[in-house]
Amino acid sequence: MYAFELLVVSQFTLYGDCRKGRRPSFAQSTQPQLAQELYARFVSKLQTSGLQVATGQFGAMMQVFIKNDEPVTLLLETEAR
Repeated sequence: MYAFELLVVSQFTLYGDCRKGRRPSFAQSTQPQLAQELYARFVSKLQTSGLQVATGQFGAMMQVFIKNDEPVTLLLETEAR
């Protein structure tokens, strides 16, 4: 059996609208208070699963060093064709 651990770090740039030009707009991102509540609920659900869960500090500047195959994943939304 594998022992998995999770590091959950909040990130404010999850929703970027790229319909107008090359720079995404983050105007539709969730407000900080709601985002913090969603983050806490997500972490709580993970903790009840029995996995080891570590978290960052919500809204803080953090440096996380990981080994990853890719630097970032972006979901781009465009208008329906």
